[in-house]
Amino acid sequence: MAGQVKTSRTLLIFYSLVFYVLLQFSWWSYLLIKLNKEIYHQKIEFAKNTTHDPAILEKKEHEYRDLVKKRWSMVAGEGAVFLSLLIFGIYRTKRAFNQEFELAKQQRNFLLSITHEFKSPLAAIKLSLQTIEKRNLEENQKKEIITRALNETDRINLLIENALFASRLESQNSDYHFEEFNLSSFIAELIENYQTRIFSESKIDLAIDNNLNFKGDKLAITSLVYNLLENAEKYSPSPANIFVSLKRVNNHLDLTFSDSGYGIETSERSKVFEKFYRVGNEETRKTKGTGLGLYIVKKVVAMHKGSVEIKSNNPTGTIFLIKLPI
Repeated sequence: MAGQVKTSRTLLIFYSLVFYVLLQFSWWSYLLIKLNKEIYHQKIEFAKNTTHDPAILEKKEHEYRDLVKKRWSMVAGEGAVFLSLLIFGIYRTKRAFNQEFELAKQQRNFLLSITHEFKSPLAAIKLSLQTIEKRNLEENQKKEIITRALNETDRINLLIENALFASRLESQNSDYHFEEFNLSSFIAELIENYQTRIFSESKIDLAIDNNLNFKGDKLAITSLVYNLLENAEKYSPSPANIFVSLKRVNNHLDLTFSDSGYGIETSERSKVFEKFYRVGNEETRKTKGTGLGLYIVKKVVAMHKGSVEIKSNNPTGTIFLIKLPI
């Protein structure tokens, strides 16, 4: 609420300054035109008092009138240029303000989201430890509770890794380790580790061609795969049905992640890759998230000089098609 009041005050000051500048511009234009008229009339009066030849007087009137018209044209032309630059400056300033305001809003939402994302698994871990401490449990029960706590710890670890990796992607001095490796077996291993590490109940079907080599940063590809899997899980009814394929098409690799979830509106597809942005439709409004996942995906794909495209999956869901050059 305080932020909205501060924003409203800032906008009020901005629009007041814009109004003042436009008012002053109009006033100065009026004074210049009025001054030119006064100068014209004074010159005509002076000519009448000093010249008695009607032909010469008429000639001077035409000259003065032409001079006034030229000055008016000059004032109008320079005024139009100034007004155009002023309007353009106002537009760019307002646009920059809106972008900064939207970014600040998204950052606040990110802080709230990540606080909640940390709070939930920490509460679960604390409850697990308290259960083990206060109750006499059998070994199999202890093992089950400890496994659950470890899974929640992995969730926290993934959140931290995402935040650190997003920061690393923005750093100008980041060094990436590109090496050639078997992408087919690497992605299959990542998906298996994901389901074990996150204790995922999603059904993930694979259609991965064998022995497809690729030169890239393994850490970046890991983040890309994990974020797309997590995105598919978050925005699908539980348990999610996810299909992952990898195949070679001419001189690039097609990596596809498909789900049968809520889908992404066409108008939202250009925005979901922005930092901190989250889709706000009715189905996804209560879904957990930080708004970093797809931002990281876009950055990783760009880092490998590839492209990413969002398509609709029939009858429901979303398809992420990633093209990686080889």
